[in-house]
Amino acid sequence: MSVRDRPAVTWAPRVLGFAMAAFLALFALDAFDAGPSAAALPDFAIHLLPALLVALIAGAGWKHPWLGAIGFGVLAGAYAMADPHRFDWILVISGPLAVVAVLFAVDASRKT
Repeated sequence: MSVRDRPAVTWAPRVLGFAMAAFLALFALDAFDAGPSAAALPDFAIHLLPALLVALIAGAGWKHPWLGAIGFGVLAGAYAMADPHRFDWILVISGPLAVVAVLFAVDASRKT
């Protein structure tokens, strides 16, 4: 079976992209650490913005894999440059984003 025939090459970046968005959305729950829940809703919405951005890029990559590759690559690089002293967080956040970018790039190159 060739790479062109493998559905995993097509589905892996899409599923992992949305899984990464769900993972980042978990961090938004930090807004509910203390105080009334109604007061935490604006903070919760703001903390959901990175997850929404990742989900939007994964959605754009669904139809245009090259767009997903570029978007996830930019997000991985931007996060790595935003906090260069926290190598552990770079591995946890930028690492999976970079893997999804590579998978979208493989899918894009397979379709050309």
